[in-house]
Amino acid sequence: MAVRGWGGSVALAVGVAAGSAAAQLGLGYGLGVLVWTSATDTTGVSAWLASLAWTTWIAATSTVLGAVAADRLSAPRPGPAAPVHRSTADDRARPGLIATTAWRLALALTAAVGSLITVPLVAVPARAAHRPDTFSPQTIAGGYAIVGVAVGLLVAVAALSSRAVATNVMATTTWLWALAVASALYGIAGAQGSTTAQLGVWRFGGRYFLEKIFSLPGAALMMGVALVIGVLAALPAGRRGDNRVGVAVSGAAGPLMVAAAYFLAAPRLVGVRADEQLSAYLIAPYAVIAGLAGSVLLSGVIAHREQRRAPGAEVIVPRQPDPPPVGVAWLGEGPAHAQRDGGAPAPVARPTADLPVIGRVPAWPGGADEPETVRMTEVRMTGPDAAAGPAARSGSLG
Repeated sequence: MAVRGWGGSVALAVGVAAGSAAAQLGLGYGLGVLVWTSATDTTGVSAWLASLAWTTWIAATSTVLGAVAADRLSAPRPGPAAPVHRSTADDRARPGLIATTAWRLALALTAAVGSLITVPLVAVPARAAHRPDTFSPQTIAGGYAIVGVAVGLLVAVAALSSRAVATNVMATTTWLWALAVASALYGIAGAQGSTTAQLGVWRFGGRYFLEKIFSLPGAALMMGVALVIGVLAALPAGRRGDNRVGVAVSGAAGPLMVAAAYFLAAPRLVGVRADEQLSAYLIAPYAVIAGLAGSVLLSGVIAHREQRRAPGAEVIVPRQPDPPPVGVAWLGEGPAHAQRDGGAPAPVARPTADLPVIGRVPAWPGGADEPETVRMTEVRMTGPDAAAGPAARSGSLG
């Protein structure tokens, strides 16, 4: 990991955000996703609203991508006075929390500055559009870009605080561009020619509409993808043990940016024919709920597994002390030692001080079973060993 100071991290955030905005706008213009047409019919209105939604969303995602890239590529200590910043909200220390929050705000603000390049890149081409409801379409398009940067600034702070949020935004961005490219290529390959790709929805045609407003395939696509991405994007962070709140709310990050773009570029709800643009505008809030449900569900499953593993944890039982050894000695010297058959010496108890006798006898007032220590003075021997003499009678074990 390269070591960078504050200046290098700021420059990186501005550069990545500006480059991301320029690249996405270039791809959108090349594929016909953003079209500033002068037509005033229904097709022209749909293209105008779709372009405004794409403008807002591109400005927001560029801000988030710039801030996240600068945070990931910067050193843990960007400078001598810089904080130790983290990508998750696990810092509980008050000084570290304040310094980390300042670091995240600085990266998000500098990334927002870089994303402002979206304003001239959409305002200049938008001058070709002629809208009956405004005298300056370039001002409208530039205003939507500025609002998108503000939305991205808020999401960027959350993405710097939780890896799951950043992963969700990146996964959603990848999916939406893949869908847009596939839609544009499908329109070019078909007899329809190049058509404007809607943000986050596929053109399924005029069939399968509910109440002539909601596109059932479009609604299933938006909500289903939001649910799947919400689960898959939060899974790595949940396994790492990241902050549980960040993992739970991460599923709403990507769909929230799409919903904000549709909310700002809201079509007229009265006197319009049913199309994917209107259906996506109405379904986008439910997609946010679906994505949030996916991440919350995953977080709950992980928490349940951890609770089930807790009672089954290994219990370490302290090792019980071994019983004290019995004071048995070998009397191998002197004329009086005992002999077994074959000449092997026999164990004879030496008359020692205190010899513990192992047995379950209550030696304490509390009734605990402990070895009782007794004073052994003389043990009379019986049997054949009694002829060994007085020395053998001095302590043989009978």
